[in-house]
This record gives sequence, C-alpha cells and structure tokens, in this order.
Amino acid sequence: MALVTSTEMFKKAYDGGYAIGAFNVNNMEIVQGITEACREEKAPVILQVSKGARAYANHTYLVKLVEAAVAECPEIPIVLHLDHGPDFETCKSCIDGGFTSVMIDASSKPFAENIEITRKVVEYAHDHGVVVEAELGTLAGIEDDVKVAAHAASYTRPEEVEEFVSKTGCDSLAIAIGTSHGAYKFTAAQCTRNEKGILVPPPLRFDVLEEVSRRLPGFPIVLHGSSSVPQNYVKMINENGGKMPDAVGIPEEQLRHAAELSVCKINIDSDLRLAMTGTIRQFFNEHPDKFDPREYLKPARANIKELVRHKLVDVLGCAGKA
Repeated sequence: MALVTSTEMFKKAYDGGYAIGAFNVNNMEIVQGITEACREEKAPVILQVSKGARAYANHTYLVKLVEAAVAECPEIPIVLHLDHGPDFETCKSCIDGGFTSVMIDASSKPFAENIEITRKVVEYAHDHGVVVEAELGTLAGIEDDVKVAAHAASYTRPEEVEEFVSKTGCDSLAIAIGTSHGAYKFTAAQCTRNEKGILVPPPLRFDVLEEVSRRLPGFPIVLHGSSSVPQNYVKMINENGGKMPDAVGIPEEQLRHAAELSVCKINIDSDLRLAMTGTIRQFFNEHPDKFDPREYLKPARANIKELVRHKLVDVLGCAGKA
C-alpha cells in the first residue's frame, strides 16, 4: 500500500467513534516502534514530521524512513503529515516532497489573515492531491518551534468555525479546548492536587468541542497537545538522574471521550520522547559500561512500541480499524 491521505481514515473514524493516532517522528527507532505496534494491532496511523524534525533529521531521510515503514507494513494505511507548518513555503516544500497531508498553522494571526494564508495552502495542496489541516484557536505550551505562553492561549470560538472552514476549504480543523503542548502543559496554579498529592489538570472544554461539532456536522476535528505524560516514565526519568517535577498531561479518559465525539485525530508527541529518554537513562544507570547505541535504543524502541499499542487500544480506539 502506498502512502494515503487522511480523507477515508477520518470518515471511518468519525462514523466509528474513534480517533487516529498522529505520532511525531524524528528517527528510525521511533518510526519502527510506532508502525510495528500499528501493524500488530491492525491500526491506521499518521506519522507526523515537524519543522524541527525536518531541521534535525533532514526531509529526505524522514521521507525515506516512512517509505520503509510503508514497505514493511503494507497492510496498514499510513499518512505522512507535516505538523505545524509555519508558512506557505514550508507546506509547499512538503507537498512537493512526498507528504500526503500538511498542516498550516496560522492560528497566531488575525482571523482574516489566518483564512487568507490557509486558503493559499489549500489551493496548492488540493491541486497536488494533498489534504490540509488548519488551526483556529491557540494552544499554550512548547513543542519544537511552537512556543505560546499560557496567558496568550485562547479557546476556539465556535461561532467562527463555519466561516473559517467555508472560506478556506480545509479538510480538518485543529481546535483549542484546553490541551497544551509539551510535557509541562500546565502550571501548578492551574491544577489541583488529589489525595496522593499528584497534580490534576483542569478538565477539557467539551462544551466548546460539542458546539463546534454541532456547527460542523461530519467534519473531522483534531486535538493537538494531547500527550498524557505517563507518570511511570516521568518517575523513571527522575529516578535515573532527571529533573522533571510536576510534569502532567491530559487524562486518557478525557482523550477517549473526545475520540468518541468528532475528534478524528489526536496528536501524541511528548509521551514517546519520555518513553525513549526514561528507558535510555535507566539503561545507562544499570549498564554504565555499555556504549553501543544498538543496545540502549533497542529497549527504548520496545517501550515506544508498547506505549503506542496502549494508545491504539485503550485511548484512541482505532485498533482493528486498518
């Protein structure tokens, strides 16, 4: 199976009450861990590349890694997606370079300018058989080159979505309902502490999601900043020389509920990085004499695979949907 767009994926997900996992990739082991889990669980998948990943690993290397995954896992549909494309030129480069989906993120611009930039990308992408994700509303947090202070974040305004989608022609829409980028998604002041002293983030604004869905029936919605920041990996990092106090993510039960509604794509990034980093830190503490990257990247890849498997089955609900 060749690379596909997300059009058919999203239609099936919307009708079936599940979401597709969109996982950010940077290297071979992450690509392998994700796609091996998806192959075994028979799940469709979106492999995402950010501007930062392209700068780190090179566009060509990343495309070839994903093409290798397609060759190794021909039975599952795979989308290659640009995450948070900052401008038309970056989106055009990815469209011309083999991507089947791009995101143009002009959410920091005024509404009219966001429409203008997004429409330009949509016109070029659709002429080349590529689909486009846009964003309305602004998420707080830090992810690669996306840096938004908490006070600058803004919820999506449901009353704007119909005009935005109609005028841009975008194929899916990322909205802001309280998720946040990175492993440090919320300040302690934004959270409460449960009886065990663990930070509990504020609940997602499902009222915003439901109103957007009412105004855009059948239209695929996307959630960014949706890593759950698994506490077992935060603990693993801290017990092996790391310092990640109060890292907290989105509760998985809230993500599962979002997937049962109109959310067809849920982005997962920090969880994979935590799994890789925690595993490698633990490996070197337990094996200080080791130096072969294959020895410490192998267990890191295995833990990424099991984490992705859990997401597919228990959070996204897309296992068996390939």
